[in-house]
Amino acid sequence: MLVVEQQRGRMNANKLKQYGEDQWRAKPDKLNAELFVMTYGALVMQLVQDYEDYSAVNKELDKMGYNIGTRLIEEFLSKNPEVKCKNFNDTGEAIAKVGFKTFLNITPEVVHNGSNEFTLVIEDNPLNQFVVLPDTAIREGLLYSNVLAGCIRGCLEMINISTTVDFLSDELLGQESTAIKVKLIKYLEEQVPSDDM
Repeated sequence: MLVVEQQRGRMNANKLKQYGEDQWRAKPDKLNAELFVMTYGALVMQLVQDYEDYSAVNKELDKMGYNIGTRLIEEFLSKNPEVKCKNFNDTGEAIAKVGFKTFLNITPEVVHNGSNEFTLVIEDNPLNQFVVLPDTAIREGLLYSNVLAGCIRGCLEMINISTTVDFLSDELLGQESTAIKVKLIKYLEEQVPSDDM
C-alpha cells in the first residue's frame, strides 16, 4: 500500500511540475529577471541603510514578503484552479512546482520531513544573482532573500494554513544552497465577517 501511495505522490509531483512549466510558458507578462533582481537588491540596500540593524532588515523583508504573499495567492488561485492539495505535503509540492515556477521560473526541490513539515531547497536562488554580501552582513545574519519566507507564510495564511517559515541555509552566507523550512502550526478556522451572518 505504501508503494502505491509513493507512486501516486510521484505522479502528482510530476503532473504539478509539468503544470508549472506550462503556466510559465503561457504567462505573457514576464518581468525581465535581471531588472527584478537589481531592483530587489536596491531595495535591500536601502533597508540596510535605513535600519542599520540586520535583524530589523530581516523582519522588514519578512513583513514585505508576507504582504506580497497575501495578494499573490489570489493570482495563484485564479490562474491555477486545477491545483488541488489534499494534505500539507501536496501543498509543498504545489508551492515548489507551480508557485515558484510561475512567479520566479525556478523549481525548488521539496524534502518532506513528516506530514507537517517540508523544506524547499533552491540550488540557484535568482534573488542572489549579482550579490556579494559584506562580511558584517554575513556575520550578523542578513537573510537577503527573507522576502521569500514571508511570501510563503502570507500565501498559506490566506488559505487558512498557519505556518512558521525559516531559512535553514543561504548561498550568500557561504552554504551550498538556499533552504527554507515550512512547518505547519495549525489549520485555521474560516472566519465569517459579522456583517455576513
